[in-house]
Amino acid sequence: MKILIVEDEKELVDDLNEFLDDQGYIIEVAPTTSVAREKIFVYQYDILILDLGLPDGSGLDVLKYVKKHKPQTGIIILTARDSLDDKISGLDLGADDYMTKPFLLSELNARIKSIHRRRNFDGNSTIIFNEIEIDTDKMRVSINDQNLTLTRKEYELILYFVINKNKVLTKESIIEHLWGDHSDMFDSLDFIYTHIKNLRKKMQDMGGTDYLRSVYGIGYKFETD
Repeated sequence: MKILIVEDEKELVDDLNEFLDDQGYIIEVAPTTSVAREKIFVYQYDILILDLGLPDGSGLDVLKYVKKHKPQTGIIILTARDSLDDKISGLDLGADDYMTKPFLLSELNARIKSIHRRRNFDGNSTIIFNEIEIDTDKMRVSINDQNLTLTRKEYELILYFVINKNKVLTKESIIEHLWGDHSDMFDSLDFIYTHIKNLRKKMQDMGGTDYLRSVYGIGYKFETD
C-alpha cells in the first residue's frame, strides 16, 4: 500500500514515517499544498494522510484536488482538537475519516486498513480469487491452502496485480507503486522481470495457475478472462 503524508510538522512526520514503514507501507511526504498537488498529479496513492493546517494554504484545497483528479484515493484528515468546523468541512468534501491530534499510531493504522478494505475489497480483510487467498491484515498469501514465502515486494506485487485484474500495468507504474520516490534511481526497468519470474515460480510450485502475462513493450497483466 502506498501512502502520502501531507504534513509540515517534522517530528510528527518522522514518527509517522518510521511507524508506517515498519508496517510495510510505501511512504512519501509532502510538507506543503504545492508539493502535495505535484505528487498527486504524477503518482497514484492508496491513502492520503492530510493535515489541514499547512504553511502555504489549507489542506481542504488539497482534498478538493484529490477528489477531482484521483477520487479513488482514500483520505484521512488530521485536525487540531478544537477544529470542529474543519472536521465537518473535510467530511463534507469527501474525506473518509478524520483523526484529532494527538492520536495513537496503532489507531491510525487500523483506520488506514479499514479504508483500504472498504475501497478495494468490499470491507473484507481477506481476498479470495480461485486458489489464491490474500490476508491483507497479516500480509500473507496462500495458494491451495499452502502459505507462500514471499518477500515484501513480492507480496505487494501480487496484491497490486489482484486488485487490478485484467488491466495492463506498465513497468513504470509497477516500479513506482513498489518503490515510490526511490523509483527514479533505477537506470533500467528490466529488473522488474526478475520479480515477476520469482513470483510466478513460487505460485506455480504450489500448484497455482500462471495468470501473469507479459504485454510486449508495455508491461504485465494479471489475466483471468
